[in-house]
Amino acid sequence: MQNFLVEINSDGWAFLWNALATFSLSLCAAASILVIGWWVARRVSLSLARLLARQSRMDATLRPILCDICLWGIRIVAIIGALSQLGIQTASIVAVLGAAGLAIGLALQGTMQNIAAGIMLLLLRPFKVGDFIDGGAGSIAGTVEAVSLFTTRLTKPDGICEYVPNSLLWSNSIRNYSRNPTRRLDLEVEISMRDDVDRALQALRTLAAADPRALREPAPQVMVSRFDDSTAVLNIRVWSNVGAFWDMRWDLARQVRQTLTDAQCSLPLRSRELHIVQSATRVDAPAAGQTGPSTVRKPEQEV
Repeated sequence: MQNFLVEINSDGWAFLWNALATFSLSLCAAASILVIGWWVARRVSLSLARLLARQSRMDATLRPILCDICLWGIRIVAIIGALSQLGIQTASIVAVLGAAGLAIGLALQGTMQNIAAGIMLLLLRPFKVGDFIDGGAGSIAGTVEAVSLFTTRLTKPDGICEYVPNSLLWSNSIRNYSRNPTRRLDLEVEISMRDDVDRALQALRTLAAADPRALREPAPQVMVSRFDDSTAVLNIRVWSNVGAFWDMRWDLARQVRQTLTDAQCSLPLRSRELHIVQSATRVDAPAAGQTGPSTVRKPEQEV
């Protein structure tokens, strides 16, 4: 080792020193480009978010998507610039990124499905921020807070935050409870079969029509839905605006019993009649001390 170091002349040491200094400068420049690029991307993304928030015509669903695209676009440019400072050619970078993208796409097919589903949700717009939706075969329900390329953030009725993959929403039917301005309330009421059904129907119609949140067109309807065990099931159908739907439902459900009581309709008590039919065959018990199968005696038939 000492002989090897002695054989290196001063020119060799100068070349190594210059190469190391050049690589150090390139490495520092690449690191600086990455740091500055990350800082600029963050600042531009926040500025774009504030700018879009002041635009009243800009949909709140598109804001996070545009901010994410701007953020990662600047970061990718910074990464390519940093690699160029290290002496890596741009054509090589593009080839490496293409091969890496293909490999990552094959390895993360589920993630790619979420990105594709997120793009389709943004294009077709089955819901927007602020809508209450029910999707995923009824297992997902909540108010939409944000839609990103990978997930959709929901707030459930009990206040819990839930992140749902976009592919799960896109592959199932979606119920949007906030898209239409009006909604119909269906409330079932039971009365006894001994009560006057017509009087109960008239009392419930008066109750539904008196509610100020009930729409006059379509008009409220009350009809006999079906007959169960000793009960008649009545159905109240009332249309209202979406914002007043639940308040009207709770109030009508609370007032229905008192309305039926005033109409002299009692609370039904479910009852069933059981008719026990005794079989004509009789099984005789074996006599004391007799061990053997019991005999079945059939009744004689009259001719």
